[in-house]
Amino acid sequence: MFRSRRAGLMRRLWRQRCATAGPEDGPSTLKPAAHALFKKLKDEDLELLVLAVESRGAWESSCVWAPRGDVRGAKQGLPPQVLLCRLFRWPDVHQPHELKHLCYCAGHRGVCGDLAALCCNPHHFSRLAVPESPPPSYSKASCGPSWPDEPQHPGTQLLEFSCKGGDWHDTSLSQSTIKDGCWCKLAYWEHRTRVGRLYAVHEASVNVFCELPWGSGFCLAQLPAAHRSRAVRRARGKIGRGLLLSREAGGIWAYNRSKHPIFVSSPTLSPPGARRLTVLKVLPGYSAKVFDYEQVGGKGGWRLPGEGPSDPHSIRISFAKGWGPCYSRQFITSCPCWLEVLLNQLR
Repeated sequence: MFRSRRAGLMRRLWRQRCATAGPEDGPSTLKPAAHALFKKLKDEDLELLVLAVESRGAWESSCVWAPRGDVRGAKQGLPPQVLLCRLFRWPDVHQPHELKHLCYCAGHRGVCGDLAALCCNPHHFSRLAVPESPPPSYSKASCGPSWPDEPQHPGTQLLEFSCKGGDWHDTSLSQSTIKDGCWCKLAYWEHRTRVGRLYAVHEASVNVFCELPWGSGFCLAQLPAAHRSRAVRRARGKIGRGLLLSREAGGIWAYNRSKHPIFVSSPTLSPPGARRLTVLKVLPGYSAKVFDYEQVGGKGGWRLPGEGPSDPHSIRISFAKGWGPCYSRQFITSCPCWLEVLLNQLR
């Protein structure tokens, strides 16, 4: 009975493998290594792996601990985490440095209790959006609007977003926010209209989503829905599981949990000394460091062309739709659904 149960779990796992791998290095070539790894897992870890893979990361599952080192029988000697990510998520992953632990993984915090074991839960990892990789054409520096030579009105409190041709909306962080102990507040926008109140974040990470089974965080589906255009409804339908924002050593990371890309802009995404805006496209399943505390340093505020004063301690994220001079949407206020992350300047 015991053997038949483990065999059944292994069959369930194998049925969940990716179907898009190439014929020369597809799932069938990884089968000996995968089954060898499955046999090494403890009963509870094998069951956790089945639940994580079958749910496709819809909930924050526990770590799945496996022996460190290459798996015997693997064609390229793949480490356990690479093997399972390749089998169940990304067939083109080859090396551990292409992956990043998510913030809720114990392996990310260096807590495993056994130096001979590591987490291999494929939904505890993301692909790493490497800054050095060539950006798409719309995010090249040559496409973006110029930054001004000097900060505008240094030393004054910035009003963190100007609706073009409309009233100012003050969403900058106040001293009361700092006293509350939150590291950021989230503002959700539809075009030029902010929807709902600011959402304060006190935990180290937060999910922002419309649909997330067994999830907690900033649920956009619970916000008011009056006078919502068709374009906004279409864009909201693509948010799904949304994104995970995490405050980690040195900066803020965004993990795209949805099935559609997200687009990010922040002062520290542009190369040092850059005078133009960079908009970074983050594909589904990828993570990117979207804000670097060291790079922002003592920067003052500046005025974005057509958008008014901007707080240098802020991040803007558009769901599914990009913006910039190479798009029909010139400014983020033209995007149907977007998020403003207002960071507490006292780290």
